[in-house]
Amino acid sequence: MSEGKDNTALARNIGLFALIIYGVGDMIGAGIYGTIGVAAGKMGNAVWLAFVFSMIAALFTGLSYASLASRHPRAAGAAYVTERAFGWEFLSYVVGLAVVFSGLTSMAAGSRVFAQYLQPLVGLPPLWLLFLGFIGLLTLVNFIGIRECVWVNIVCTFVEVGGLLFVIWVSLPYFGSVDYLEVPASAGAISPGLVLSGAVLTFYAFVGFEDLLNLSEEVKNPQRNMPWGIVGAVACVTVVYILVSIAAVSVVPYSRLGDLSLGAPLAQITAVAAPWLPKNTYTFITLFAVANTALMNFIMGSRLMYGMAKQGLLPSALGTVHKSRRTPYVSILVLALMVSCLAFAGDIKDLASATSLLLLLVFALMNASLIVLKLRKGEQPGKFEIPLFIPILGCIVCFVLIGSRLASAGADPKAPLIALVLIVLISILYFIMRPDRSKLVGMD
Repeated sequence: MSEGKDNTALARNIGLFALIIYGVGDMIGAGIYGTIGVAAGKMGNAVWLAFVFSMIAALFTGLSYASLASRHPRAAGAAYVTERAFGWEFLSYVVGLAVVFSGLTSMAAGSRVFAQYLQPLVGLPPLWLLFLGFIGLLTLVNFIGIRECVWVNIVCTFVEVGGLLFVIWVSLPYFGSVDYLEVPASAGAISPGLVLSGAVLTFYAFVGFEDLLNLSEEVKNPQRNMPWGIVGAVACVTVVYILVSIAAVSVVPYSRLGDLSLGAPLAQITAVAAPWLPKNTYTFITLFAVANTALMNFIMGSRLMYGMAKQGLLPSALGTVHKSRRTPYVSILVLALMVSCLAFAGDIKDLASATSLLLLLVFALMNASLIVLKLRKGEQPGKFEIPLFIPILGCIVCFVLIGSRLASAGADPKAPLIALVLIVLISILYFIMRPDRSKLVGMD
């Protein structure tokens, strides 16, 4: 760093337990609350198979992230690793901002969903005031400190996981009541293609483990805690997802679960298995889930921008850390402004779908980065090493999922086109900014 530059570092306040809880909260988020119905409509009672395949796919990439975290625990996460592996600044820039954009669209969508769920409960129009207030509250929590963020995450995670465990508990008497290999008549019989198409949907319920890498500079003993935090979070989430998927089709016919006009899937389950439960219970739980997902994306985005600024890939001001709070407050404020603008855009479903494609591409590149680093002579191994075939399979799985999404787009090419436009915009931004290589943090 140049002379006179702010040397205030991020505070290391996160232990292994808090890291696992953070990962569980980030992955579960609001995803499973909506994914289960859509996946059941496609897969029928065999929806649990889609979650098993998704878990395997996510675990390959998750193990690669865990290994990379033990080698290079940096806040820049994916941007730093691709720079280290390929030495191509442009690729590092595109990867970093692709991850930031995925978080931005998720936050913006989550802010609107939160406002839409809250408005009927409080009866306070207008909608825009609610989602701006929500963004403002998240900004304040993020600014105050990572310890406070983790505590909010722990509370929200226990509420949303508690909601899922409650569904499993009240559904236990129904377990074994259906054929768990039955699929919709329109699907014919169970086939690898059917399971893969279902896994494409359920895979996104596992997305979130990658955000842990961006917390590396705030984790105690990161070389040990980062890899086990990622593996532990994926393992916990997998058990919950499989049990919830079995519970769902045991209580409610899969054709009804897929019909969202009949209500949210988990609300349908409790209406049958626990009719005594107050009507709005799962509305409140969903608010916690959405808030948790938005907060996790906010933390991820601000830390990634901070890390990229430290690399010289973004303006150095974004790398400024508040002296007393020890949080990257400039990145936090800039991100809050960007999310607020996106939230006003209204329907951003296609934009979110496009960034999901970008995220899968990032996963493929991270697996490829680990392959390069493992084969490069002189590279220092980490404390959590995995066999070479794991990142190779992770890379293949990611490209298969990308291909499946592109093939299923059919006559609606909006998401791939938006993804392409985003890459072009990021590229233009790169050439306008021309990051200064002399400011890059050493790659040692």
